[in-house]
Amino acid sequence: QLQLVESGGGLVQPGGSLRLSCASSAFTLEYHNIGWFRQAPGKKREGVSCIGEGSSRTDYADSVKGRFTISRDYAKNEVHLQMNKLNPEDTGVYCCAIVFSCDTISRMTDYGEDYRGKGTLVTVSS
Repeated sequence: QLQLVESGGGLVQPGGSLRLSCASSAFTLEYHNIGWFRQAPGKKREGVSCIGEGSSRTDYADSVKGRFTISRDYAKNEVHLQMNKLNPEDTGVYCCAIVFSCDTISRMTDYGEDYRGKGTLVTVSS
């Protein structure tokens, strides 16, 4: 059973936008810190963004600041990642997860496989 499910990925041209969604039927997401990670081909997974429980705080990797926005939809029990001005370096599999803390994006850690989704592929290419 998938605990978190991502959607919204796809192919987009450089400069374009996508909105990713993270949904869960198992967890009430507003009570948890939710992080977005991405993994590009041949590279390590990296933290992209995080939103604290109850939207107490948000944080972003330097590479996406000013272009990405994380938010909650309380009614739908979802977390969204709005991605604008995409460039080829943003290509990768994006997954959401319940994380311990939003304090440091670069050291963001999730609770394990049962607390993260399988990911959605984002491809930025002309």
